[in-house]
Amino acid sequence: MGSVGGRTLNTAAALFLALALDAMFGEPKWLWNRIPHPAVLMGRLIGWADRRFNQGARRKAKGVLVMTALVIGAAALGIVLRHIPLVEIVLGAILLAQRSLVDHVKAVARGLETSLAAGRHAVSMIVGRDTSEMDTPAVARGAIESAAENFSDGVIAPAFWFLLFGLPGILVYKITNTADSMIGYRTEKYRDFGWAAARLDDLLNLIPARLTALLLFPWRNMRGSHAAKLSLWQEFYTDARRHRSPNAGWPEAALSRKLGVALSGPRAYHGELRDYPWVNRYGREATVGDIDAACVQLWRAWSIVLFCLAFLSFA
Repeated sequence: MGSVGGRTLNTAAALFLALALDAMFGEPKWLWNRIPHPAVLMGRLIGWADRRFNQGARRKAKGVLVMTALVIGAAALGIVLRHIPLVEIVLGAILLAQRSLVDHVKAVARGLETSLAAGRHAVSMIVGRDTSEMDTPAVARGAIESAAENFSDGVIAPAFWFLLFGLPGILVYKITNTADSMIGYRTEKYRDFGWAAARLDDLLNLIPARLTALLLFPWRNMRGSHAAKLSLWQEFYTDARRHRSPNAGWPEAALSRKLGVALSGPRAYHGELRDYPWVNRYGREATVGDIDAACVQLWRAWSIVLFCLAFLSFA
C-alpha cells in the first residue's frame, strides 16, 4: 500500500467514500432481509461464546480469552478482505451508521407529532430504559441522548479506527462495541465474563467520544467574556465527568448545550427508578423541535468530518 503517509491518504479517501455511501443508502432493508448484516453475524458469534464459556469458574479469564480471540479474528479478517477491490469501502459503509441513526431519531419526532404512544414506541427502538410511563420531554430527551451517544459509537468511533487502521481497525472496533452491548453489563451474570468487553470498549471510545464532543460543542457561545467562557467550559467538563459512562457523557454534555436542553436525569430500567444526575441541569425541557435540531447538528458534524477527509485525501 505504499508508505505510511500514502496509506493514510488512501485510507482517508476510502473512508470519505464509505461515509458518502452510508449517507446515500443507509441500511437497505431489501438487502438485510435476504442476508444477515455483519453486525448480526458478530452478535451470533458473541452469543455463542456467551453460552459456551460464561459458566463455571474463572469467568473473567474466560472473558479475556474470548475478547482476545474476537479481536485477533476481526483484525485477521480485515487484513484479508482489505485486499479485495472495493470491499474496504463497501464494508466500511455498512459498518457506519449515520443515515440509519438519523432516521431512527427522526422517527421519534414524527411519532410524537402523531401521539405520545407513537413517540414512546419509536424511542423504545433506540433506548434501553422503560418507556411506558415517559412524558413528551422524557421521550425527546431519550431521542437526543441516543443521537449524541450513537453518533460517537456508530459514526465517529468506527470512522476514527478506520482512518487509523483501515478495515481491520473498524472490524476490531465493531466486534468490541457489539460485545459490550451484549455482555458488558455489571450484572451477576456478566460482571466477570463481560469485564474485558466493557473495559476494551471504554478504551476504544476514549478518544472518539471526546472528538465527538468537540464536533458538537457550542463554540459560538465561547465569544463572551472570559468568565462566561470559563463557566461554560467548567460546567460542560463537570457534566461530562460525572456521567455514569466514562465516554457517553462527553457528546451528551456538548449536544445538550448546543441545543440548550437538559438531558439524562432520573429514568427507570426494568421497573426500577434510577436517580441519574442531570446533564446541563439548567437547560430547558426538550421538545419535538429539539429532536429535529439534534439531527441537524449530527449532519453538520458529519459534514465537518467529510470535509476534513476530503482535505486529507485530495489536498
